[in-house]
Amino acid sequence: MVVHFEIPADDIERAKLFYTKLFGWEINALDGRSNYLLIRSTDRTSLSGGLLKRFNPKQTTILYFDVSSVDEYTAKVRDLGGRIVAAKKSVPETGYFAICLDTENNTFGIWEENPNAI
Repeated sequence: MVVHFEIPADDIERAKLFYTKLFGWEINALDGRSNYLLIRSTDRTSLSGGLLKRFNPKQTTILYFDVSSVDEYTAKVRDLGGRIVAAKKSVPETGYFAICLDTENNTFGIWEENPNAI
């Protein structure tokens, strides 16, 4: 199941204005970080996401899929012919994620919820 999405932007403020006007999303800085904004629908029932500064010209929107273990699933990705492009990272008190490529060069993320993450 998709649990999160991220939209990269060359100009975060321009993208924030676009999506706020288009969908009525609430888009606010996460923990005072100006390079990552949290996206929430105004009804709070839709999937949440992030708006972030693009760090690679080919970077595209990423969907994150819920998994029981990032370690287990990164091994599965490799075993099935995919690649890990960003190794496991922590989001303190929230969980862990990794960014992967499938066999068709599509980028996706895997997310392990864990409130004990450091």
